[in-house]
Parts: sequence; C-alpha cells; structure tokens
Amino acid sequence: MAETVDDLSIEYSEDGQILVKQLDKKVLTKGAWSTIMYRFQDWNKAKEEYGKDKYTIRRYQKRNGEYFQKSKFNISSADQARSIIAALEEWIGDVDED
Repeated sequence: MAETVDDLSIEYSEDGQILVKQLDKKVLTKGAWSTIMYRFQDWNKAKEEYGKDKYTIRRYQKRNGEYFQKSKFNISSADQARSIIAALEEWIGDVDED
C-alpha cells in the first residue's frame, strides 16, 4: 500500500492490460484520514475499448505509515455527478463562511 497520498492510485492492470485507467485525481483532504476523488475508465473486454468516464470518492486511513482504503462511493454517471454538484452548490450558497 502507499506511504503518501501522492502515491495512492486506483489504476489496476492484469497481464499487461490496464483494466482501470486513472485519468485524474483530486486530493480533498490530507492527514491520518485522507479523502481523494478519482476520474477513471474501465476496460470493456468485449468491445476492446475503455468505457465512459466514471468517478469515485475514496477514504483512506493511515496506519503504521501506510494508507489503507476504508470506504468508497462510486458516482454512477455524469447525470448523478451533476445532481451532486447542484445539491452542494445549493447548500454551500446557504452557508455563511468566515
């Protein structure tokens, strides 16, 4: 497992084929508990191509100098991502920040 947040990745390959291709990563929080949002594509073996962009938010805990994934939330579509963005924008617009 990774020792730093920068080393964390969801890219995964088997037999030289990247099955989960990480396209981007945004670190939302760092520390003993870190939260990272990834943009990725899955390999479609039948079509021999990558599918549509997907998104996931992963939560990691650092123990004994290494990060371990503790939870994840997969955003299933661009429409679901837009709904999440709209809800957050509405809620954040209501918050008075100091």
